[in-house]
Amino acid sequence: MIRKSTEILLGKAIEEWLRTNHFDEKLNETRLLSSWEKVAGKLIARHTENLFIKERELFVKVDSAALKHELTYMKSKLLKKLNKTAGAEVIEDIRFI
Repeated sequence: MIRKSTEILLGKAIEEWLRTNHFDEKLNETRLLSSWEKVAGKLIARHTENLFIKERELFVKVDSAALKHELTYMKSKLLKKLNKTAGAEVIEDIRFI
């Protein structure tokens, strides 16, 4: 007689628990926010602060009008890279304030 194994890997169990309790979305948001410096670069990261996500939109406070203008041109590229780094479609738009 062959038994069915009910064993699962710890990583899979944790992923399932996170998904079931809706913590995976918050984890992905945290991953995305922490990747800002890596994706945008150190120079840009030094001139940005107060990053937060609200309703699938990333808000970034920029300390320079010129940089804000340049980042607007880079928005779609940053959006794709940030979502890729987070491993999920976390944000749909970026707003520079």
